[in-house]
Amino acid sequence: MSGLSGISGTRHVEVAVLGAGLMGACTAWALARRGRSVALIEAYEPGHRNGSSHGSERIFRRAYTDPFYAALTGPAAESWQELEHDTGSTLLRMTGAVDTGEAHIRDPALIDAAMTTAGAEHEMLTPAQAHERWPFMLFDGPALYHAQAGTLDPDATIAACVRRATELGALILSGTRVTGTELLSSGAVRILTHDRDHDDDQDHDDLDLTADTVVIAAGAWLPELAPRLATGSEGPLVLPPLTVVQKEVFHFRKRDPDAAWPTFVHKGPVQIYGMPSGTDAGPEPAVKVARYDGGPLTTASTRDGLIDPVARDSVCAYVRTRLPGLDPEPIAEASCLFTFAPEEDFILDRHGPYVIVSPCSGHGAKFAPLIGELAADLADRRAAPPARFALPR
Repeated sequence: MSGLSGISGTRHVEVAVLGAGLMGACTAWALARRGRSVALIEAYEPGHRNGSSHGSERIFRRAYTDPFYAALTGPAAESWQELEHDTGSTLLRMTGAVDTGEAHIRDPALIDAAMTTAGAEHEMLTPAQAHERWPFMLFDGPALYHAQAGTLDPDATIAACVRRATELGALILSGTRVTGTELLSSGAVRILTHDRDHDDDQDHDDLDLTADTVVIAAGAWLPELAPRLATGSEGPLVLPPLTVVQKEVFHFRKRDPDAAWPTFVHKGPVQIYGMPSGTDAGPEPAVKVARYDGGPLTTASTRDGLIDPVARDSVCAYVRTRLPGLDPEPIAEASCLFTFAPEEDFILDRHGPYVIVSPCSGHGAKFAPLIGELAADLADRRAAPPARFALPR
C-alpha cells in the first residue's frame, strides 16, 4: 500500500513499527504472529536502497572474539530457521566462513576461544592447509573455518516478513514519513506522518493513527527522529552517541565461475570482509568485497551515495594481492549506511511507550529475526533487554 491513500478516519493498533528495514520487518512479523494488531510504517518502500537493509547478501556467521555475541549467534540461527519455516522462504545459504587477522587486531585464537565457549563447531587451519582448501585465496597466518556460516538475503527477508505480517492482519504503510509523535491523555501515542505522494511539506491527516506502543526501527534515521518523539513522565529519550558512516561495497568477477567461495573476514591494518555476490552484481558470478573500517561520516538525510575512490583503491589493492581468484577490477559497486553505537554494540530497550530497536553497528543483519523477537518481547513487556543493549539512564 502506497502512502495513506484509501484510508481515512481514526485507526488504533497495539503496536506501530517505524521502519521496514530488516529489524522493523522482522519485528512486525514477530508481533503479527503473536496476534498483535500492528502497523508497519516505511518512509520509502520496503527494500529501498537508502539505508542499510538492502541487496541480496549479508554475512551470517558465528565467529566473534566476544563470547557474548558468539553465544547469541546460536539463538539467531534458530530464529532464522523459524522465519524460513513460517514464511516458506529460503533466506540463508550456507557457504562456510574463513576468519583471519593479525594477532594484535583480531587474533583467530580469540575467536577460537569464544566459539568453543559458545559450542560452535570450527577448526583452525595453517596457511598451507587453508590455501590448499581455497587456492583462490592467499593466507599469511592461521585461518579459522566454521561451516555454520554463509549469506542471508535482506531483500527476500524483508519481503517475506512483510508478506507474512500482511497475511496475519498487519497494516503496511509505505511511502509515509513519520515526522514525530504526540502523547494523548488516554496514554496512546499518535503517529504524525507525511505522505511522500504529496508535493508540499505539510502533515496529512488521511489516517489518524494511534498506538499503545511504538517500535522505533529507523536505523540511520534514529538520531534525526529521536528529538521529535514526545516523551512523558519518563523524561527525554537519551541515546548513546551514534555515528553514521557511509560504506562502499564492490563486486569482483570470479576467474573460475564454479569456484565455491566462503564468506571471509580479515582484520589487519585494513579490515576487509567478503561473500558471494548473490544477484547484486548481475548475472556474472562474482564476490562482494568491502572495508569494514573507514568511510565518510554522514547522516541518513544528507549522505551523497558517491563512491569514495580511496575505499575503491584500497579494496582493489586487497583483491589484487590477497584474492587471486578474482579479477581486481570491480564490475559493480554501491553504498550503504552503518550506524555505530559505542563499543559496536546494539541498542534494544524500552523508554515509556517506545521500544528502540538497534542500530546494529554494522554487524546486526545476522541477528535480525532474533532481534525482532526480542523487540516484540519488549513491546509486550515480557522481558528486559540484555544489559549491553540498554539505553543510557
